Amino acid sequence: MTGGRRRGPRTFDPDVIGDAEARAWASYYRREWRPFLRAAVEMVHEGFGMSRLRSLRGAYLVLRANQKWAPYPDNDPEAARAYMRRFYALVLRDHDSDLRLDPGEASRREVEWWRRHRQHQYGAAGGDQPLVDSLVELYSYVYDVPGDAVREAARQRVLAMQHSDAWVKAGCDLADPLLAQEREALLASYRSLRAAVGS
Repeated sequence: MTGGRRRGPRTFDPDVIGDAEARAWASYYRREWRPFLRAAVEMVHEGFGMSRLRSLRGAYLVLRANQKWAPYPDNDPEAARAYMRRFYALVLRDHDSDLRLDPGEASRREVEWWRRHRQHQYGAAGGDQPLVDSLVELYSYVYDVPGDAVREAARQRVLAMQHSDAWVKAGCDLADPLLAQEREALLASYRSLRAAVGS
């Protein structure tokens, strides 16, 4: 429980999720899939309040989606969307009264921000705004809130990506202080998101 309340999509602990996502990103870029899975289990469990077993299943789907997305430039976006569609369908079965979404549309928006981040990361798109907008489109759809309410959360998450991208270019050293900056931006992002969607 978090603050005596059931975990869920609107009652998550932002610091737990932000910390877990920071570890997941570091593991992703180092292609360390077991630590990635452990962090993903924590993110799914805290973010959606599912049982440990269902959280493991959901985290496995997220892992497989990321593995399909990871190769550059020859990744498999369609397979990544298919795994994320299954993930959102699993979430919806637990939270059909809390979330009203179509798993296909949610997965499309999820992988779209991955695509825009990759363009940004490799210099194929200028400026942060398209990436911020794609996160706003995902958050506002999944949580059914106005885009302006989640724009700061999106902006902070993009800032975290900038720190992450710099860390990757510097060699993915776990002792690099860029990781701490990435984590702080993720914490700020999830705190803002929790304030925007909280019930």
